[in-house]
Amino acid sequence: MTINTTRLFGCFSGILMALGAALAFTLSAEARVDTKAPEITNEVWLNSEPQRLAELKGRVVLLEFWTFGCFNCQNIEPYVKEWDRQYADQGLVVIAVHAPEFNYERSLKRLQGYIRDHNIGYAVAVDNDFLTWKRYSNRYWPTLYLVDKEGVIRYMRIGEGGYARTESEIKRLLAED
Repeated sequence: MTINTTRLFGCFSGILMALGAALAFTLSAEARVDTKAPEITNEVWLNSEPQRLAELKGRVVLLEFWTFGCFNCQNIEPYVKEWDRQYADQGLVVIAVHAPEFNYERSLKRLQGYIRDHNIGYAVAVDNDFLTWKRYSNRYWPTLYLVDKEGVIRYMRIGEGGYARTESEIKRLLAED
């Protein structure tokens, strides 16, 4: 068997360039840990009047970027609901930013049905135009951001898992003065 080293090197260098571009994108993203959280300016909200981070100063905010057709988003849903239930009276505000991946997820009626069927009681910002998604330079579903009482992003989690660590960060931020 003969290996075409030119082709192999070309693929490898392409991978390196893609990784470099991803790293550059990550480093230039607006929403990073220890930076001020970009405002949420969506006009359509479910379960709530529009929420603004500037008005939530003094509270800890859990922002969840999700879409109802995403299995990974569905898998973290019980944890987000439980954190909302357990810590809302201590100052946690959960805001789910619904940014659709597929056309059928853009339907407000389908989103409302999902929220009703899954007993989601916290605020949902409808981000069909990806305004908030872009402000955060978000790239993945689901992604969680914890915003402290001063409006600074203090923790970020991409994907499933890390539930104990996320809950620990929620508790830590709630305990801060």
